[in-house]
Amino acid sequence: MSNSSQKPAAPQQPQNRKIKVELPRNLDSTYANFAVITHSFSEIIVDFATVMPNAPQARVQNRIVMTPANAKLLHRALGENLARFEGQNGEIKLPPGGSLADLLFRPPSPGQPGQQNPPQTPPSNDE
Repeated sequence: MSNSSQKPAAPQQPQNRKIKVELPRNLDSTYANFAVITHSFSEIIVDFATVMPNAPQARVQNRIVMTPANAKLLHRALGENLARFEGQNGEIKLPPGGSLADLLFRPPSPGQPGQQNPPQTPPSNDE
């Protein structure tokens, strides 16, 4: 026989707890300037790569798989940190149009810095 006067326990609210994060001394860092993001119903997958100037391909260096909820929390944390960064250092200016990789790594147009111009032949003294 059940006692109907008992109320079900209220769900516990998440507590703000501190998590101790350990950074190993030999932890390798990886530079990435390109990311490919895909998803399924239950996962967000972020592949990080490095695109080199004038190279037609990039090799994925790291893959991070997370739940959509954790990806949204990461999105929020990145937004908060970028807002703090811009508050201290000024707005981060992005080039208009195209992807950032296209804008940063396309071959330079003639006359742009980094473009080697063909050697000029000096005028002849035969005149």
